Amino acid sequence: MSKPRDDRQKDLLLPALDRIIDMGHPLVRLAALIDWNILNERFSSVCQAGSGQPGLPTRLIAGLFILKHMHNLSDEVLCARWIENPYYQYFCGELSFCHRLPFDRSSMTRWRQRLGEEQLVALIQESLSVAHKTGAIGPKDLERVVVDTTVQPKAVAHPTDARLLHRAIIKLVGLAKRNRVPLRQSYLRLAKRAAIMTGRYTHAHQFKRARRQLKFLRTRLGRIIRDIRRKIDGNTVLEARFGPLLGLAQQVRSQDQHQRGPKVYALHAPEVECIGKGKARAPYEFGCKVSIATPVTSPKGGQFVLHAKALHGNPFDGHTLGPVIADMEKLTGVEVRHIHVDKGYRGHNHPHRFRVWISGQVRRVTASIRREMKRRAAVEPVIGHVKAEHRMDRNYLKRRLGDRINAVLAAAGYNFGLLLRWLAELLRVIIRAFFETVPARNIA
Repeated sequence: MSKPRDDRQKDLLLPALDRIIDMGHPLVRLAALIDWNILNERFSSVCQAGSGQPGLPTRLIAGLFILKHMHNLSDEVLCARWIENPYYQYFCGELSFCHRLPFDRSSMTRWRQRLGEEQLVALIQESLSVAHKTGAIGPKDLERVVVDTTVQPKAVAHPTDARLLHRAIIKLVGLAKRNRVPLRQSYLRLAKRAAIMTGRYTHAHQFKRARRQLKFLRTRLGRIIRDIRRKIDGNTVLEARFGPLLGLAQQVRSQDQHQRGPKVYALHAPEVECIGKGKARAPYEFGCKVSIATPVTSPKGGQFVLHAKALHGNPFDGHTLGPVIADMEKLTGVEVRHIHVDKGYRGHNHPHRFRVWISGQVRRVTASIRREMKRRAAVEPVIGHVKAEHRMDRNYLKRRLGDRINAVLAAAGYNFGLLLRWLAELLRVIIRAFFETVPARNIA
């Protein structure tokens, strides 16, 4: 694919967008403040010059990602609203009103995979740049931060042994049918009944009968695994095709509830991890950890997200502090002076340990530091908004790359949402000041 280029022009037969929309709308003003040239350089760097059809304009792609996570929309709903909303089209760089989509919904998926976390971080960087230009955040707000971790749940069902065994049987039998591998017996009907009865017996506290049904499922899954391996032995094509699923199925069959080490919690998302954060309402969550950093001060435009990063392997919070602060300083270009964390970061690996204050700390705490420590909890509502309103509460993107991309895009959508509200508030202040001065001039 060749380098993307933006050669869109006004259509003489279609209405111009700047004639049918309010040019003082916050979304229009936000589009004028964003430096699209920087995003174009970052996004187009993943494409090599050469033959092939040029990619979609990078402003269109960046605008779609911002709108999707700013308004908590799926790809399908975003495409439907893009056609209806002239402000969305203007924000993405269109000059004339479009009655048809100039792109395919799958283009967003391909661009996400093409860009990755490294390039999409530019959206967070640009949101902070716009906030600085409009006065929503100052340089001092970037020097004092609070860091915390949360869980980004994956779009998986709650894992149980019976469900995992049943799903493994269904997937293996389906793959065998598609590749015309004859099985001695599929056990689909018996496995379905055994999975249902396991749940019923467990609900009735008849655990001996439930364990008997689980043993039945394990036995049948083992038979199917051995039968498939016998049938595909020596066929390199089929062995490569069945290998990943057979490995997952064998791991599901052999894993135990109390065993140490990684486990399989979903066959379609084997990267999912079980994380316990000590919540009474949700003792265990299934996804990956995400580190969120926000100013400990109170910026004029709101609590912006300064850094967001998905952390795989369920690491100890303290061991993530050093790399997170280094990435944030590289992103913002400002050295962090004060870092406030909770007690989960005790034993952290930050090189400047005297810059870190842990909740409940008594030594070296001055009056100003004590006031800052009282605002450590400001990160909690930020995490709540990012998860509930900007698509971090349930991640639908595949693999670990999808986890990292979704965390960055959710933080960028949250920041641009704050900027929209900040620009609308500035507009109201200007209008109010104008109408307050008009009567005084008339009287004079």
